[in-house]
Amino acid sequence: MDEEFWYCLKHHEVEGRQGCRNADRLGPYPTADDAARALDKVAERNEDWDNDPAWNEPQDPA
Repeated sequence: MDEEFWYCLKHHEVEGRQGCRNADRLGPYPTADDAARALDKVAERNEDWDNDPAWNEPQDPA
């Protein structure tokens, strides 16, 4: 990738490589538009995992 982008959780904006520390951001993403959608993507993935039967198998009462 020539240029990468991150979404900063601290400042709520898209940053380039020289942005905040990685612990405070999501990425890298290939485009600024993808980075801007980072929180939407997280919500979509969480929804998928919440509805994934492999993650929501009934627990055996012990």
